[in-house]
Amino acid sequence: QVMEGEPFYHFRHRGTRQRALSRHWGWHMRLTRDPQVLWFEQQTAKRRSKRGTSVVPTDPWFPKQWYMNNDVHPDLNILTAWSRGYTGLGVVLTVLDDGLEKDHPDLAANYDPLASYDFNSNDPDPQPRYGDGDKNWHGTRCAGEVAAVANNRICGAGVAYNAKIGGVRMLDGSIMDIVEAQALSLQPQYIHIYSASWGPEDDGRTVDGPGVLAAAAFHKGVSQGRGGLGSIFIWASGNGGTNYDNCNCDGYTNSIYTVSVGSVLGDGHRPRYSESCPAILTTTYSSRTTSKVQIVTTDLHHRCTDKHTGTSASAPLAAGMVALALEANPALTWRDLQHLIIRASKPAHLQAEDWAENGIGRRVSHYYGYGLLDAGLLVQAATTWAGTRPQEKCSVQAVQVPRDIGSRLTISTDVSSCSQSIRSLEHVQVQLSLSYSRRGDLVVALSSPMGTTSTLVTVRPYDTSQEGYKDWTFMSTHFWDENPKGIWTLRLENRGDDSNTGQLSSFILHLHGTDEDMPARRSAATAKDECLRRDELGDCEDCGSSLYTHQGSCLSYCPPRYYGRARSAALRDTARVCASCHPSCYTCQGASANNCTSCPSGRTFQDVTHTCHHP
Repeated sequence: QVMEGEPFYHFRHRGTRQRALSRHWGWHMRLTRDPQVLWFEQQTAKRRSKRGTSVVPTDPWFPKQWYMNNDVHPDLNILTAWSRGYTGLGVVLTVLDDGLEKDHPDLAANYDPLASYDFNSNDPDPQPRYGDGDKNWHGTRCAGEVAAVANNRICGAGVAYNAKIGGVRMLDGSIMDIVEAQALSLQPQYIHIYSASWGPEDDGRTVDGPGVLAAAAFHKGVSQGRGGLGSIFIWASGNGGTNYDNCNCDGYTNSIYTVSVGSVLGDGHRPRYSESCPAILTTTYSSRTTSKVQIVTTDLHHRCTDKHTGTSASAPLAAGMVALALEANPALTWRDLQHLIIRASKPAHLQAEDWAENGIGRRVSHYYGYGLLDAGLLVQAATTWAGTRPQEKCSVQAVQVPRDIGSRLTISTDVSSCSQSIRSLEHVQVQLSLSYSRRGDLVVALSSPMGTTSTLVTVRPYDTSQEGYKDWTFMSTHFWDENPKGIWTLRLENRGDDSNTGQLSSFILHLHGTDEDMPARRSAATAKDECLRRDELGDCEDCGSSLYTHQGSCLSYCPPRYYGRARSAALRDTARVCASCHPSCYTCQGASANNCTSCPSGRTFQDVTHTCHHP
């Protein structure tokens, strides 16, 4: 191609990927050496977002998606991430579940057969099995939360609506270690994120985790998956709350290789089904008590539902948010993502009695981890994140001879041997072997030198086992970024009958972290003030030309029921504001009733007139 009137020529060759950002060295060398070539540059795709178009999707059920459409405060702040141009493009995610309705009209355009498989019938097609009361809807619902297509007039929008979504059918049959391992290691160089909402029985009496093969798949995934950056495993913390279950008795949720996601109701209260444990890293919404509308997503038979709920609804929302972060920075490792998730989670209005400040000043809870995940903060932090130094591990064997537990037992251990290699902690694990007459009566807690106490397991009244813990590993994220130097204390306490007895035969403390001083890194939350000029009330009057002024603050998008426009017709005034749509519209491009682009629930959109009517 010759550029008209300019001495520039555009050559295409087949040797580079369409979106390659690196130079093709062969052509680069040839052209550099050619004396007749004065200048050349490989053309790469650049990120550009259309300024005129609205960030808010026009899908008919988006007004029902209260957890992302600004209906609750705070919501998951998905609109801010979208407004920065991140929608999951280029990211591949798969849902490990009971199948995926791949021909669903709100999923088909994003469906990826290369990220799918059926391990129950051993074929490449993950389509769920129908009949039998149609109980295999779970995978299809989870997939829609992540990647339901946006702006197609069907159902709602997924968190990462431009991501590729696959499904693995594995829960509709006998589940064996080998099946789990195959699912967890499906196409690890192609799939970036695996979302799973399953594990051992949530009956409050089980202590179980991955078998040998699944454990090896997790380890291989983080060390070799995604080109060595590590596969991302997102896990639901469990629905055993009504059975007083504790997620530290679930070896999938408490693995250091999984991101464990807790749940909260729209009003900030704890769902009755939610489990607590210090392995939970972050929280998303899962249901709402104030209305009948729960999580909106795709359902079997090409339908749409607003009744999806449970911790298994929370994990896919977090997985979609992680997809946005990976689009913002594809070079993030599995550990970088956990650092970022912690920094992008906020205690907000989440209700619990156990919120406590850890040694470096972050608030953390056994129910919610570091709090409600914020997609806007997550992508912002991802774009500027400098990679972490390598993971170091230091283990200390703290019990040499068996000790009687009695009513309580306290073991202190000095870890100064570790302070050479680890300056800032990440995961802390406690590996225990003990016998006990009634396992569920034993409370186990760990305290760090910086004064943080993490309850590793609470009372489980239904756990009457006399097996004790056989080489079981508990995990806590509550000491993240603390300096491990000093004396750690393990406390075992009997909360049941005085006649309970047992012996602690082994206690190994495993510390993971890096030699970098992580708290010295400024957190993403202390971003610069975007306001250029405030009035006497402190409300913003001018947000510059790239942000919208709305109700006294600066936003990167205009929320539902508003549209963006210039503040005034004056040429020199570049300020932009959010102006109200006509009351009949949900989203619009102007103030009148025929400027609608989508409608509130209960009204239908007229394509020709761009108006909203009561059906």
